[in-house]
This record gives sequence, C-alpha cells and structure tokens, in this order.
Amino acid sequence: MQTDEGKHRAILQRIAHRAMLQRGLLPDFSSEALAELGGIHAPASVGGAEVRDLRDLLWASIDNDDSRDLDQLTVAGAMPGGNVKIFVAVADVDALVNSGSAIDGHARHNTTSVYTAGRIFPMLPEKLSTDLTSLNPDEDRMAIVVEMVIAADGSLVDSDIYRASVRNRAKLAYHSVAEWLEGHGNVPAAVAAVKGLEENLRLQDRAAQGMKNLRHVHGALSFETVEARPVFDGDEIRDLEVEKKSRAKDIIEDFMIGANGVTARYLLSKKFPSIRRVVRTPKRWERIVELAAEHDFTLPKVPDSKALEEFLTRAKAADPVRFPDLSLAVIKLMGAGEYVAELPGDTAPGHFGLAVRDYTHSTAPNRRYPDLITQRLLKAAIAGSPLPYGNDELEALAKHCTEEEDAANKVERQVRKSAAAMLLENRIGEQFDAIITGAAEKGTWARLLAIPVEGRVAHGFEGLDVGNRIRVQLISVDVDRGYIDFRKIGGGKA
Repeated sequence: MQTDEGKHRAILQRIAHRAMLQRGLLPDFSSEALAELGGIHAPASVGGAEVRDLRDLLWASIDNDDSRDLDQLTVAGAMPGGNVKIFVAVADVDALVNSGSAIDGHARHNTTSVYTAGRIFPMLPEKLSTDLTSLNPDEDRMAIVVEMVIAADGSLVDSDIYRASVRNRAKLAYHSVAEWLEGHGNVPAAVAAVKGLEENLRLQDRAAQGMKNLRHVHGALSFETVEARPVFDGDEIRDLEVEKKSRAKDIIEDFMIGANGVTARYLLSKKFPSIRRVVRTPKRWERIVELAAEHDFTLPKVPDSKALEEFLTRAKAADPVRFPDLSLAVIKLMGAGEYVAELPGDTAPGHFGLAVRDYTHSTAPNRRYPDLITQRLLKAAIAGSPLPYGNDELEALAKHCTEEEDAANKVERQVRKSAAAMLLENRIGEQFDAIITGAAEKGTWARLLAIPVEGRVAHGFEGLDVGNRIRVQLISVDVDRGYIDFRKIGGGKA
C-alpha cells in the first residue's frame, strides 16, 4: 500500500482504530459512559477527615513534553544526618471514577491507555484524565501521598501513606530538566519562576541517584533500549525520534519504584491483598549465558541478577554505542512482566529486572487500571474500610490486566510498524546492518542499527538467534498491515 504525503496521520489513525477492535479493545467510550461524564463538572472536593493539607509544599510534575494526564507530583525535604524526605503525590482518580460505573467499566475492559502514533486512546475520558483527575498546575487536587525517608546511601529509613490535598506549582518536561541537571542547559523558566524549586529539584536528584545506585548494587538491571516515536511535520511523518534515559527520568523512575514498594508493603502490613507486578526468572537464561560468553563474560548456569547486572555494566563500558542492541536482546530473552494477585499469607514472585520483591503498580491511575485497583485498596486500608475486591475477583483482574496490557502493546507495536513502513516505503532494495531481536517458530525478527525499525527476516533466517548481527536488504513493506520484510545478505553472522 502506497501512502500519499499529508495523509500519514489520518492513515495511522484508521490503522490504530482497526487494530484496537481486532485486539478486543474499545477505541471509543459508550453512550452510557459519556452520559455519566456529562454529570461530572468539577474535581473532587479538597479536604475532609484525615486529609492532610500539603498545598504549601513545592510540588512539581515532570513528564513528557506533550503529557497532559499528570498522575504524580514530587517534592523533597532535607533532614538531619543527610537523610532526605521524599513525597510522591498520586492523583486520587477513584474520587471521581466510581467502581461499577460505566466509565469504570470502560477502564476495566481496556485496563490501560493506548498510545499510538495515530492517536491516543485514553483509559479514562480526557475531561477526567487531562483535567478533573489530573494534577494540573495551579489547581487544588486530592491525592494519595507516599512519604519516604531516604538515607544518604539510598536506603529506605521510614515510610508512610496517607490522603492529602496538593497543588502543582510547576509543570516540567524531562528534556529541559535533564539538560539543566546534566549541565548542558540553563535552569528551565518554569523552575526559575518558583522560589526554592531549583534547590528542591537538586535535592530530589541527589536522593534519586542514591536510590538508583543502591538498587543496582542489589542487582537491578541497567537496560538501555532504543524506543522510537514518530515525528510529524504537520500530518506527515518525517522521522523516528529515539527516547533516551536521563537524570530527570531517573528522578521519576526511582521515586515511583520506591513508592510502589512502599505501597505493596503497606497493604501487606494491613493484611490486605494486592496486585503485584512481577518479572519471573528469565525464560531463556541459557541464551543470555551464550550472549555473555560471546562478550567474553561468564554467567552462572542458574539465573543471577547481580551477575547479569555486572555483565551489562561491563558491556556498556566496552561498547556504549551498541549497548542498546544488547539490552534489547536480553529483554526479549527475559520474557514479559505480568500482574499477579498476592493474597495475605502468599508470597508472589519478585521483579527480576528491578531486583525488588515487593512491587505493585500504583502511581499512574489515570492511565493504568491496576493502579486504580491499588488506589481503592489503599484508600480502604487507610480508612479501615472493608475490602473493595474479593480475592477471586482480584485474581481474575490480575490475569485480565496482563492479557489486555499485552493486547495494548501489540496495538502500539503494530502502529509503530506502520509508521516505520511509511518511512521505508521509498527505500526498497537498500541494505542495512541489523541485529536479531526475535527467533521462534512464528518468525525471525531483526532491528536495523541505523534506523530504529524492526522487521521480519523473510529469507535467510535459518540458524539465526537473538543477538546475532547480520546484513539485510529491505525487500517489501505493507503500511496497512505494518509489515516490513528483509532478506539476509551474505552467508555468515557477526
């Protein structure tokens, strides 16, 4: 299928809508949900019994440049002895989205917002997720606050969870904050405009780096993948932009990992069940061992996250340019994450990649349903109310959320491939260096090194495995189906 310039976005929107339906997801809200939405006119009232007023703190959000659904705010406070108190505020979405409502039913069905190059399919109507339940600048909002005292070495000294009212002082973006923190740019104007915020963000940065370093000492894995998003010029796709890690993303990532751990342990302490996010022992550890041997590193035969982290650290130092390709190979071999219900007395598996055992998803309730479930459990635990979900229902929801997240990922991947096919449709016959990212009965897949695009090796794939470097020729694309097909060039593999 050849595409016309200027119609790229419309074509991707149509492809995305169709892909949602094919995967059993709902692209549009029902008339019942829209009728409910029409009756919601204001954010949840601020205040109430047992609600702390924290609106005077220097709260700020840090997210993607174009994010409008703001789920969390952060702020820090210096303490004696080098400790730092971190506050993470999570939007109280449950205050407006009632369990059992039509709006909740849509969210429960899809379980996640789906972000495609054509359009975003929000889990909740945008009137809520980008306005009334979003922690928008200069607006009073209700939140669940996770409080953590972090020692100088990054360890958790103390923690607490409670309801509070908050007010976002500055909407910040990863890129500009990272440029400043890493010494490549000036203080962002939105930071400079709030007295004391510059110092506060530097305190947050120091605490986050300590937390990150400690996790890696315990075996958290240092991945660095090539995540690409389409760049449009008007409605025409012009390029694929690679998203990179940064100090600003570290602040949010490490605080959210910490908050999710505190949340899991808080529910456990109240003898409440929880939905855990787990990554079990890597499915293809033997192939990861082979990959390490190809890089002159010996891994034990039994999965060991500390040993794997040491290998990844050395590999990045030895070849930082190609490290994202190795990261991608290892991620593929580890297998996907999943949600599991942990009932009181149970012991759920931990998260192998993060080197943590107690881990839930709780910090993005506007865009992930497991987080909204966790929020309802938390609010009941805080108030001493009855459980909002039965054990059987939680187990069914955990399975459902895993399945629908997988469906959403496939939709996003399909539309990304359609966008990539648009970029490549005029380059049929060209040759590229590539790395094998998947090898199974259903097909062999490779990602180009020069352009962050993945496609099927349709010819010459025999004997190839994840991590192999090869030379390929682009032989065909199909924008409508997101197909990109390569032929292996030459007889060997690097």
